[in-house]
Amino acid sequence: MLSNSDLVELTAFRRNLHRYPEISGEEEQTAKTIVKALDKLKLTKVLTGLGGHGVAAVFDSGADGPTVLFRAELDALPIQELSDNDWVSQMDGKGHLCGHDGHMTMLLALGRMLSREPIAKGRVVLMFQPAEEDGSGARAVVADPAFQEIKPDWAFAIHNEPGRPFGYVSTRTGLINCASQGLQIRLTGKTAHAASPEDGVSPTLAVSKLIPALSALGTGGTLDDGFRLVTVTHVNVGEPTFGIAPADAVIYATLRTAHDGPMSVIHDDACNLAKTIADEFGLKVEFETFDDFAASINDEEATNVAVSAMNAIGVPNGNEGLPMRASEDFGVFGWDAKAAMLCLGSGENYAALHNPDYDFHDDLIPVGASIFERIARDLLG
Repeated sequence: MLSNSDLVELTAFRRNLHRYPEISGEEEQTAKTIVKALDKLKLTKVLTGLGGHGVAAVFDSGADGPTVLFRAELDALPIQELSDNDWVSQMDGKGHLCGHDGHMTMLLALGRMLSREPIAKGRVVLMFQPAEEDGSGARAVVADPAFQEIKPDWAFAIHNEPGRPFGYVSTRTGLINCASQGLQIRLTGKTAHAASPEDGVSPTLAVSKLIPALSALGTGGTLDDGFRLVTVTHVNVGEPTFGIAPADAVIYATLRTAHDGPMSVIHDDACNLAKTIADEFGLKVEFETFDDFAASINDEEATNVAVSAMNAIGVPNGNEGLPMRASEDFGVFGWDAKAAMLCLGSGENYAALHNPDYDFHDDLIPVGASIFERIARDLLG
């Protein structure tokens, strides 16, 4: 149970995190702030440097039982915050505009409750994961040899979701978040004087042909097992000048599928298409992949555990708004554990995630922490 003084302290902590956001892979000070806050808890051990700047706090009962992991994210976004709040970001061009500061605070709240009333069996791991926003963090944590020491049997995460009623949780068995991948296509030809474009090899016509062809590879539609979506997000051709016919072009495309397996297929389709068009116009082509997110697929048993816990403490829940096209790298923890993602409503008219005017709703801290605690009690006593 969290007291009023707990909530005041936790809210202040969350707002302090909000002032000093760090983007993916740069969360060194955030991790240090978390480690310092963990000093107040009755922990068995703390692991640092997991997959980069990841931090894992372990409550071990000493009795046989499963390991249950609860995950929050350390990183912020490279977006300038627009806010009149006293706790507005002090870091130019960076902001906690996805609520990860609130998610971290939920885990610390859970830690306070577990410190006061220890689990009866097994272990709880509070996992503060780096680099969620670019899709690299969960993979790096799971691949870290030190992770084997805390490898979970169960894994749970909460993400706040504006647009849903405040305190309502959406979850379901099966697909929650799509797999996605950023594909950079670089075309290279030869410059020429703008008065004699025939002396060069321009990528302009190739780009004009490639953009609609890429989009046609995945047109979205119903989010079923065959879902494919390609979104061209950025195009740059040549230099901003009138005297030079261009030689170079770069296209960014985001690929989305409902599951991990089909991602390699649509990736190959996009690369083969670009190569065919590049060859047609006498261009060289190179590819690079970024922001590679695994699909988040909820395990049936883990979902049932979470729903039972929410029902027991009176948290309204259902499957509204699911599955989602947006991506989340929590799914990696479900590769070797029974995992479930819960989407916690911030309010139907609340500012959207990744918007410059977004801020985490502090009243969600006790809601999320209480859900996590009940899950832990149901599994570990």
